[in-house]
Amino acid sequence: MKIIDIKNLTFSYEKDNILEDINIEVYDKDFLAIIGPNGGGKSTLLKLILGINKSQKGYIKIYDKEPIQNLSHIGYVPQNTNINTDFPIKVIEVVLMGHIDIDKTNSNKNIFKKLFSVGYGKSEIACAMSALTQVGMEEFANKKIGSLSGGQRQRVMIARALCAHPSILILDEPTASIDVSGQKQIYDLLKVLNETITIILVSHDISVIMGYANKVAHINKTINFHDLSNKEQKINNTEEHFCEVEMLEMLGSCRC
Repeated sequence: MKIIDIKNLTFSYEKDNILEDINIEVYDKDFLAIIGPNGGGKSTLLKLILGINKSQKGYIKIYDKEPIQNLSHIGYVPQNTNINTDFPIKVIEVVLMGHIDIDKTNSNKNIFKKLFSVGYGKSEIACAMSALTQVGMEEFANKKIGSLSGGQRQRVMIARALCAHPSILILDEPTASIDVSGQKQIYDLLKVLNETITIILVSHDISVIMGYANKVAHINKTINFHDLSNKEQKINNTEEHFCEVEMLEMLGSCRC
């Protein structure tokens, strides 16, 4: 089942084209890795999928609708999670913020109340605990977020996104500033989540991604798109490290 359809997408800021003629099809339970150089358009593409920016030529459809009409299907983990580790907030309270993200009826005056568990019902707290269980962090529910490692905090951010019960989980550089062991744990978690939901992930960590993704989009204004589902050359050796050029050469589509 096709859930995201991007056709002939072009986007520019003023006169500078950032993306040109982008075509991507994402199906249910795909694991799409988006790679490419800084400034190549990866973040802009995410903003278009999330409905933050609007396409100027071509289109993006999520379940056959404009992105803004189907945001309830998306869980998003940004690169900068804006969590102040010195602020005395518990893990469960951070995860409960996921309900703020998806509660469109919440007025501004109720948001502060909702930041703390006293403002949530039993069903919302149960949902947050279920999300923590999914990411293996339930035992840390009452720990201060600042006491966790980088990898553990990233798991909490993923749990927060899962509060929306998304069918699509989008992550922007989820393993940035995490050690190698923590990175593998995050990718192993995403592999498990991918059994029930679609994953779209932006990263520079090519050597690890290639062991998990079934589709890769190399974005540098234009796109090189690769479906690895049935390719014998799919890279499974996560001990080796490849630059983007080497990876594209292995796939036989480098435009060097």
